[in-house]
Amino acid sequence: MNAPRPSHSGNFCGRTRREFVWETGCGFGAAALSSMLASDGLLPHASAATASQVSGSAGPMAVKPPHFAPKAKTVIFLFMYGGPSHIDTFDHKPAMKGMDGKTVDVKTFGRGGHKAGGRIVEPRWDFAPHGECGKMVSTLFPNVAKHVDDIAFLHSLTADSPIHGSAMLMMNSGKILSGSPALGSWLTYGLGSENQNMPGFVVMLDPTGGPISGAKNWSSGYMPATYQGTVFRTEGNPILDLNPPSDFPPGLQRRLIDSIQDANRRHLVQHVGEEPLASRISSYELAYRMQSAAPEAVDLSDETEETLSMYGVNNPKTQAFGKRCLLARRLAQRGVRFIQLYSGGAHNDDNWDAHGDLEINHNKHAGATDQPIAALLADLKRTGMLDETLVVWGGEFGRQPTAEYANGSGRDHNAYGFTMWMAGGGIKGGVSYGTTDELGAAAVENPLHVRNLHATILHQMGLDPNHLSYFYGGLDQKLVGVEHVRPIHEIIA
Repeated sequence: MNAPRPSHSGNFCGRTRREFVWETGCGFGAAALSSMLASDGLLPHASAATASQVSGSAGPMAVKPPHFAPKAKTVIFLFMYGGPSHIDTFDHKPAMKGMDGKTVDVKTFGRGGHKAGGRIVEPRWDFAPHGECGKMVSTLFPNVAKHVDDIAFLHSLTADSPIHGSAMLMMNSGKILSGSPALGSWLTYGLGSENQNMPGFVVMLDPTGGPISGAKNWSSGYMPATYQGTVFRTEGNPILDLNPPSDFPPGLQRRLIDSIQDANRRHLVQHVGEEPLASRISSYELAYRMQSAAPEAVDLSDETEETLSMYGVNNPKTQAFGKRCLLARRLAQRGVRFIQLYSGGAHNDDNWDAHGDLEINHNKHAGATDQPIAALLADLKRTGMLDETLVVWGGEFGRQPTAEYANGSGRDHNAYGFTMWMAGGGIKGGVSYGTTDELGAAAVENPLHVRNLHATILHQMGLDPNHLSYFYGGLDQKLVGVEHVRPIHEIIA
């Protein structure tokens, strides 16, 4: 059919511009409503097979079978943006005691470039054993320390870049260059989402702003936009531009729905197999459903005062991160597949990037996150969710044992060896894997790469990291790259 030609009067085949826009809009809306009506069995002219086809073809986020039985259904990634110091938090280095200010020959590589030595900055916090496993944890994390028997500490992580932008991209997408899908995109692509009313991949940022590289950290890259992360806000509307404008004419939405329903019954079923239409159905349907589902998910009015207090929501110091941790639990309960929380944003001491005064920086950020993180672990455990929820903690790299400048306690970036930890989701608790040298400068025993971390996350979610692929640019692209990558089986229960 030839496209209609506008006349000089502005009509399209006898239709006014207003009628043309109205009918086109109803066509897109009809696709959305049809999918919902069909999946609920409310479309009388559609057979059960057709309803299933509408739901399946219209849902790239529909639940997909894993490669094997998963241990976890949801991932909560607690991202400490800026690079927390492993030797001041969870990687105890008793040999450094009494070495403060001494010059040592140790190779480092950070934003200041390659160096052959420097002045030791002795850890500024004391360590003590905790739990039945006796794990040594610094006084920066007294509340998380109570949960060490549920945590597997990875002390020998390495990355390919000591620069924030590329290191962030690597931790989030497995590549130091932009353009690749984020971890959350891979999970939603591989598994879909258990809640069709909510995004499968949610990101919650620090009040100070987003991290360097911005939305590239939760981009779907070369995959369809369906799989990209959705930024949730903890104040006001959870998602911008989701609700109709305040001046939306009264009754118009009802009229649109009535018109859509009638159009669906007459026209949609014969077109459900078309892929472009299927994609439109998914996008419009999700937006329609989220109008009611998203606000309810972030409404904490049904939480008890005990729970709010446990997360530190009523304490100005812990309120922001505490609320995000509580929302993470609520989203996990509602079937969101991948939830990422950022501690720290913007630049300088607004995040964990302690180049100046290490004590001021880490006291601030650990103080804001320790109680909420411990509450999240406790809450997941008491509700029975920890078994199926994989919690990941860490930053894009660690920090060096030597001072960055002639004066002060600031540490430069360290991608040669740093600590992350995992809990729940079929991970062993009370274990530590890998080591760095006596100064924490580099991984020496069982060194791990970010790819091993990603492989372990995919494995726990029931996906084979070496077979999950997406064809793009003539290649079967993988999160973990082209070479075989081994999950960290030593920490898997």
